[in-house]
Amino acid sequence: MTNLFRIGEFSRLGKTSIKTLRYYDECGLLKPDKIDRFNSYRYYSTAQLFTLYRIQSLRAAGLSISEIADVLSGADEESILRQKRNTLLDDLAQIKRRIAATDYLLAESGLEKKSMYSAVIKEIPECIVFAKTGCAKHYADFMTLIPEIGAEVAAANPNLKCTVPDYCFMQYPDKGYQTENVRYEFCQSVESFGVETETIAFKKLPAATVVSILHKGRYDDLGRAYAFVFDWIEKNGYAVCGMPRECYIDGVWNCESESDWLTELQIPVGRE
Repeated sequence: MTNLFRIGEFSRLGKTSIKTLRYYDECGLLKPDKIDRFNSYRYYSTAQLFTLYRIQSLRAAGLSISEIADVLSGADEESILRQKRNTLLDDLAQIKRRIAATDYLLAESGLEKKSMYSAVIKEIPECIVFAKTGCAKHYADFMTLIPEIGAEVAAANPNLKCTVPDYCFMQYPDKGYQTENVRYEFCQSVESFGVETETIAFKKLPAATVVSILHKGRYDDLGRAYAFVFDWIEKNGYAVCGMPRECYIDGVWNCESESDWLTELQIPVGRE
């Protein structure tokens, strides 16, 4: 004759709360072997202890109720567990990144003066851009050069629209810093491909993960921003995988003082 235990007894034997057993009953994971039709008492069998222990071990591995139900119903347990393991590894990697970022902030907090910069990870979606490559005599020339590029594109594409929010940036392909004869590529995100000119090309940029920081002030001081962001990348376990992007948010076109200029540095990165 099979031994039957009331829910309280079964709870003690299985080291599981009565509330949890009732929940497992409601979701169909572990229903009582018998329910007294007169007093609605729940009774569990000795054999169900093995099922309960199985559920507990799967819960300890992080499986959801629906995943456990699949396993108990005969689904491919190894496949489910391997998928869960991969998810847990992804979660662990994210936790490690957050710990590294926290450690970096803690290290900064111990300094007499905190850094004026703060780095964040951003996901830049795939986008269409018009691009122009060229060479400027000096960096100051970009203040007039960029509007000229916009006018050239507009003349060939009067109905072309920039994306909202606006996204444009400058890249510098030279390996070293140049004080003059600066090679550049200017990119502006637009809603669609357009008519190209002798100097303007359209292309689709893939999505990118970037480390982003904001620099306020003169462009001459951007060296400090680059030093900070590359130090942050190295200490947080990332690797640079693309040219830095300089996004000019506020500048001479809308600010009276150079101290109010705002530039965003975006460095494409991947995991080492």
